[in-house]
Amino acid sequence: MGILEKISEIEKEIARTQKNKATEYHLGLLKAKLAKYRAQLLEPSKSASSKGEGFDVMKSGDARVALIGFPSVGKSTFLSLMTSTASEAASYEFTTLTCIPGVIEYKGANIQLLDLPGIIEGAAQGKGRGRQVIAVARTADVIIMMLDATKGEVQRSLLEKELESVGIRLNKHKPNIYFKKGGGISFNSTVTLTQCSEKLVQLILHEYKIFNAEVLFREDCSPDEFIDVIVGNRVYMPCLYVYNKIDQISMEEVDRLARKPNSVVISCGMKLNLDYLLEMLWEYLALTCIYTKKRGQRPDFTDAIILRKGASVEHVCHRIHRSLASQFKYALVWGTSTKYSPQRVGLTHTMEHEDVIQIVKK
Repeated sequence: MGILEKISEIEKEIARTQKNKATEYHLGLLKAKLAKYRAQLLEPSKSASSKGEGFDVMKSGDARVALIGFPSVGKSTFLSLMTSTASEAASYEFTTLTCIPGVIEYKGANIQLLDLPGIIEGAAQGKGRGRQVIAVARTADVIIMMLDATKGEVQRSLLEKELESVGIRLNKHKPNIYFKKGGGISFNSTVTLTQCSEKLVQLILHEYKIFNAEVLFREDCSPDEFIDVIVGNRVYMPCLYVYNKIDQISMEEVDRLARKPNSVVISCGMKLNLDYLLEMLWEYLALTCIYTKKRGQRPDFTDAIILRKGASVEHVCHRIHRSLASQFKYALVWGTSTKYSPQRVGLTHTMEHEDVIQIVKK
């Protein structure tokens, strides 16, 4: 019996098991087994396969965004509209066969946009180069899920399922569970647990052949989230659901889709709402622009330093030159992160969007 058959057997078993108090341990064990088999499935096969064309693209720019979706939803058209790269677009499926990178220039930042081949159902098992596509998606900062507005709901749930099964968690945060191997099984929780119990945690740990571990729940998590913590290779990333082809549906439907959380409606054909999508993308990437200033001169607003939200003065120093932080005396900052302008700050001061900084060396 192959891994795929074992996985489908367990999925059928979970589907036909009623959820109640008596079956929660049985379901917890099944979920642990399922996660284990899926992890095995993602491991590359030991036998050396014939060398194909490379798929991953070198990371460049300040952030990386991956376009994921079914074939013929408008990913290549979107890339061609947003960037200067022309990705071949046609009215048949699988026009794009490899990863095509483009660069969006927005608010002084260079955002790398990857046009990936269309995903089909069963991609997580390796159908239609699905594994390579999903592997590239794991390296992105934000995923844009392109959906056809005429059949959006079905596509969205299928794609979420595919990404979920390879350990990509969309718009979720890491479970607040402390987990450390060694020293007998000790189980504690700082909150009342409604979905997990000590017995269930022990059963799941035994399934992974872990007999010594320290577990502390700081929030009410489900067995699935606890399994994610044990496995430890899950990627938590923000995702924007983009509904394309809104010119083919009614206004009421557009309104309904636009009001969903993390969703944007656009039309690549008629170039509708693309500027709003860029604004949303900037928000999800959580980037900040910092401008530098030399003593006695005006700030240089042409060349911004792009950093992640929450970056400190030390990050700015490292970005300018790696030896600058060791020679740092103090910095003067103008902008929203200070109480008054200019404010004299140290290395730990947190910068905000469009702040101006002047660094004074020893």
